[in-house]
Amino acid sequence: MTPSAARKTWEPRPVKAQPDTSGRLEAIAAELSITPALARLLWQRGFTSAQAMDRHLSPGLRHLAPPANWPMLEEAARAVLAAVERRSALAIWGDYDADGVTATALLTEFFRGRGIGVTPHIPVRMEDGYGVNRPGIERLHAAGIQTLITVDCGISDIASLGRARELGMEVIVTDHHLPGAELPPAAAICNPRLGGCPCESMADLAGVGVAFYLAAALNRRLPGAPSDIRALLDLVALGTLADVVPLSGVNRILCKNGLLLIAEGARPGMAALKEAAGYAATASLTGGSVAFNLAPRINAAGRMGRAQVALDCLLAPDKTTAAPLAGQLDEMNRERRAEEERILEEAMTAAAGLPELGLVLCGEGWHEGVIGIVASRMVEVFHKPTVVLSRENGSGRCKGSGRSVPGFDLYQGLTRCAEVLTRFGGHPQAAGMTLEEAHLERFRQLFHGAVLEQLGPEPPGPRLHVDGHLSFAEVDHLLLRELELLQPFGIGNPEPVFVSPPVEVLSRKAFGQDHRHVRLMLRDKAAGLTLRAKAWRMGEHIPESVVGSRVRLAFVPRIDSYGGLPTIELELKDLAPA
Repeated sequence: MTPSAARKTWEPRPVKAQPDTSGRLEAIAAELSITPALARLLWQRGFTSAQAMDRHLSPGLRHLAPPANWPMLEEAARAVLAAVERRSALAIWGDYDADGVTATALLTEFFRGRGIGVTPHIPVRMEDGYGVNRPGIERLHAAGIQTLITVDCGISDIASLGRARELGMEVIVTDHHLPGAELPPAAAICNPRLGGCPCESMADLAGVGVAFYLAAALNRRLPGAPSDIRALLDLVALGTLADVVPLSGVNRILCKNGLLLIAEGARPGMAALKEAAGYAATASLTGGSVAFNLAPRINAAGRMGRAQVALDCLLAPDKTTAAPLAGQLDEMNRERRAEEERILEEAMTAAAGLPELGLVLCGEGWHEGVIGIVASRMVEVFHKPTVVLSRENGSGRCKGSGRSVPGFDLYQGLTRCAEVLTRFGGHPQAAGMTLEEAHLERFRQLFHGAVLEQLGPEPPGPRLHVDGHLSFAEVDHLLLRELELLQPFGIGNPEPVFVSPPVEVLSRKAFGQDHRHVRLMLRDKAAGLTLRAKAWRMGEHIPESVVGSRVRLAFVPRIDSYGGLPTIELELKDLAPA
């Protein structure tokens, strides 16, 4: 059996509230005009009152904490306002990923909309590397920039921002990455990871979310009529969904409302991006559609060293300007996919038979803009924390990206390897690092030890959390409409997965590149219903011999509108013999 065919262990999703024994659940369902099934799902996720359920289902902007309640944000806003008042030349320094690009676009549009000139700057990944760098600082200073605002970066760039201070530049840092022991020299720092937020969920803001809050704090301070900053929420949703941060609390409110704007397609660049991805300009998109179809096109630009194209697209004044830029993003995404498949094949060969609990793979000529995606794919296959490194030609250095598994804090794990790392940073689930090639084997040993320390000698295999049982008779349009109310799904708000009764496999058809995907027709005899199911990347897991057998499914019900007629189908997460 190949690693990708490994069976998952199905487990009930951990509940945050004990089962209701008082009958309150039915009363709440009646009060909110929702089905008891939806109320039960919400209850299990910790929403045990009508008010809490209603707020989760209808997360209005009124529920956001006021900017004035965040002291760190107020300090940053005062620093920016002072720079504006003294007519200081402003620049925005953003990261080259989708979070950083959207955050840069957001503040650029906000300042220009208030009549304030600003220079956006996004580094070239292969030339400048991650974060704020000294050459870029010196170029901005030479161009006359006096005040620098960072978005989605800066918290760990001590030396580079020290150089900015030496040159007489003022720096305001906005970031959301984990801070180190030393903070950068700056006039103000706004990072929810440093604490002081008015609500707990603000610690999970993406970089674009922090930038939005800065715009909100400045909007009431700057002279003149305030802007309607709600128009920026499509950028917030795109960047937040791309950055895979928890989608609860503040992030849920921002994304839910931002998705409404994305659906309108009023921003020319967003409409063009949707069309390049195969959607109508005014199509309603789920969080998953944004994360897996729009965001990769923005990320591809940064990965291929041309993030400026993505920024120009999002800031395009009209569709005529935006359309060719979106076309370039689409082409770069195709290039990225081809490069990803090439590297993945080589990485799979290199990983076969490795005994370590954590994989550390290094290759010559592996595009450093793609290796993070390859690391994610390797985690899907091998279910181990994985670091994929690219050996830089002639430099003696390796640069890479890591991805984690549930239960392993990757950032904390890398701190255990700090003695051999030149630089590292990131989150519990994703991180980047640089090291000398001479230290590669030692890094493998230390990383294995870090995984052993957190997960033990026999890490748990792949697991699938399920939310309950559901027969085909219960999968109807009402249920699907209600499940849509729980969107957007992600960390902190997982999509419900259900288990079927035994069903019969009537047919199997492979499709897609290398026949990696499978389409099944399934019959629930007790319900008297037949439904179609799609299984992505499960071609090896579901052989032809499955036809005629009885199986149980772990699935997500969906509406398929292809061809204009909405039909119910299932997205298969796993299947097991009945």
